[in-house]
Amino acid sequence: MASKLQSFNISSSSSSSPISSHLFTFPLSLQSCIRYPPFPPNSSRFFPSSMFSTPFILSFSLLLSLPVLFFLLASSFHPHPLPPIPLPDELDDLRLFHRATTPSSASSHLSSYSSPKIAFLFLTNTDLYFLPLWNRFFKTAKTSLYNIYVHADPTVNITRPNDTVFADRFIPNAKRTFRASATLISATRRLLATAILDDPANAYFVVLSQYCIPLHSFNYIYHSLFISKNFDLTSNSDPNSSDLTQYGVRVKYKSFIEIISKEPRLWKRYVARGRFVMMPEVPFEEFRAGSQFFVLTRKHALLVVKDRTLWRKFKLPCYRADECYPEEHYFPTLLSMQDPKGVTHYTLTRVNWTGTVAGHPHMYKPKEVSPNLIYELRKSNHSSSYLFARKFSPDCLRSLMGIADSVIFRD
Repeated sequence: MASKLQSFNISSSSSSSPISSHLFTFPLSLQSCIRYPPFPPNSSRFFPSSMFSTPFILSFSLLLSLPVLFFLLASSFHPHPLPPIPLPDELDDLRLFHRATTPSSASSHLSSYSSPKIAFLFLTNTDLYFLPLWNRFFKTAKTSLYNIYVHADPTVNITRPNDTVFADRFIPNAKRTFRASATLISATRRLLATAILDDPANAYFVVLSQYCIPLHSFNYIYHSLFISKNFDLTSNSDPNSSDLTQYGVRVKYKSFIEIISKEPRLWKRYVARGRFVMMPEVPFEEFRAGSQFFVLTRKHALLVVKDRTLWRKFKLPCYRADECYPEEHYFPTLLSMQDPKGVTHYTLTRVNWTGTVAGHPHMYKPKEVSPNLIYELRKSNHSSSYLFARKFSPDCLRSLMGIADSVIFRD
């Protein structure tokens, strides 16, 4: 044992120390470990210093943050669902709908003591941009042939003109609306119920927005809806048959509403509230899509206001707000299920979906407004002509007024 021991001198780190060195005796096998330790000085056997270098820390932090980053991006791509309709608003609507569907108000037949009227229903959350154009449109019409109703979002400061045909035509029970939510269904039903209660002569109900314009004169539109036998090109009825009443009005006339059964994103919209939420009232085979701007008969307006069954499904908030457009599904689905032969399956409001952005159709600019544009917008494969068009930017007003008398209202 003594032969394997050798003196090993460990000097003090300070040369000024009174005792500059100490003599220790170590086994030879340990001396190499002391001179050449198995790991670098000032390091850890299990956590090398390279792991705590700045590049490593940055990379490791980025790796840990990826799930959080993915969650935040997913939230931005799929907006949170809008809140449900407040209970007070729902109860207020139910009272209105009940009054509109009582026997004294719910007659779906034309009044024998009055000419049938068109109820123009404007749904807006801004000023009525084309009010001067609409004012000129109604100026040439008999006041006994139409009524106007405006649902304006009460949370928005909207100008209410007093010197036009729109004076006092804003309904008092308007509620707040949100795009791509069931509030737009409620607002439309509110307009329909108000018009039903207001005048039993309202026979057709035209839903419009602040971005809509007429493509013809009032007289042309009135004649097309009530009198013309060949306006609807899809009708199978004989235009020469005697289907006129003694008042000169067609008995068998339909609602003009777009109803689409095959659309690429239909399934995603159907399950936007959950895979089985719409069942059993609305199976996927019955789910439809279509424009929220339509022309309904009084019979179908009453059907919409009376409905409670489908409304309970469509009013539910969606988990996927970017796939949720209930106002584009509720009306076509309801009418397709209740009276598929009583509707035309196409709309009378022309929309250009070329270059759509975030669910919005093409918006026409002033430089696009011309006589040729109006002529093109009128062309239809389903009827003699489209009667309305959207979507026009507010600054188109001057250009439209410039061709109103010479083009738009000259049929």
